[in-house]
Amino acid sequence: MQEVVILSGSPSAISGTEKVLEHLGTILTEKHFSVKHISVRDVPKEDLFQGDFESQSVIELGRSLQRADGVIIGSPVYKAAYSGVLKALLDILPQDILQHKPVLPLMTGGSPSHMLALEYTLKPLLATLKGQSLKGVYMLNSQIAKHSPIPITDEDVLNRMKKQLHYFIELLKRQKTFAVASPF
Repeated sequence: MQEVVILSGSPSAISGTEKVLEHLGTILTEKHFSVKHISVRDVPKEDLFQGDFESQSVIELGRSLQRADGVIIGSPVYKAAYSGVLKALLDILPQDILQHKPVLPLMTGGSPSHMLALEYTLKPLLATLKGQSLKGVYMLNSQIAKHSPIPITDEDVLNRMKKQLHYFIELLKRQKTFAVASPF
């Protein structure tokens, strides 16, 4: 069974970002993927603040990412970029932690004017970590119902998310086929 790590960069447990990520995890589980949810809140604040890349929680998180076949990373937009706590976490992980992994990025924000944060902040960071980033999805907070089973309320955004998740799954399937077929 292929494993997907879903990494939430939201410092809030009840954020729209968190709810969308949970929904994606449910879909992947229904499609027979093993899903592991990780949040920036799972790492002790002291480890993040002090940049402790040798802390047990950071090492375990890094191992989970290295074992994963694919990663979904979500973050709310703060000051036209991903969350600072997500950046603090990614800064203390190995430089090539996402190498050869499909990565589906998503961001949520309060304004359409932050739509390019995905392209200009999160995706370059994922490239630095050697991830194979998909196009990704940006959605407005007003397009998310935190207490609904399907949290994405806008039909167009929901269709874009489904399409990106489909591409992500196809990459994982191709990756598995290649791994089985490759003699190396």
